[in-house]
Amino acid sequence: MKQKRMEGITIELEVPEGVTASVEGRTIKIKGPQGEISKKIESRLLEAKTDGKKITLSTSKNRKKQRALANTERGNVLNMIRGVTEKITYKLRILYSHFPMSVKLQGKELLIDNFLGEKYPRKAAILDGAQLEVKGQDVIITGIDKNVVAQTAANIEQATRIKRLDPRVFQDGIYLVEKDGRPLK
Repeated sequence: MKQKRMEGITIELEVPEGVTASVEGRTIKIKGPQGEISKKIESRLLEAKTDGKKITLSTSKNRKKQRALANTERGNVLNMIRGVTEKITYKLRILYSHFPMSVKLQGKELLIDNFLGEKYPRKAAILDGAQLEVKGQDVIITGIDKNVVAQTAANIEQATRIKRLDPRVFQDGIYLVEKDGRPLK
């Protein structure tokens, strides 16, 4: 019985005008008008190449794991390109009904005072590469790396997580309301 030879997967991504891409070893570097970002490809199953106009991601086999890895890296590269051209923006909203909460920036931390009447402020870590701005009841996080911006938003949300109280009654906290201009439902 003859077996069919399975060919690998090849994904080509266009590099837009004003953006330069380079591959050095296993690291993809993308530079644009908003800044420069680099990411290392961890998997040995995936190869990356560039000719300046296109980024090519390829695998030697066409199996489920390789397809998943190739598509994950494709999404990562597209997010990197969008980050260096437009910047990534997440918006959170400060909500309280029982105790007036105040939020202020202090170095690489966000301090949340008087959350549910607590005596000591809660702290949320702001990762390097994320810029934070507090405007009234909104907290706006921007940056060129989507992973850093999303993790900073998650840190802030988790800092105001309520334990041992009914969440239907105590809805105080800081909640994600918008990702990249798209409101959440």
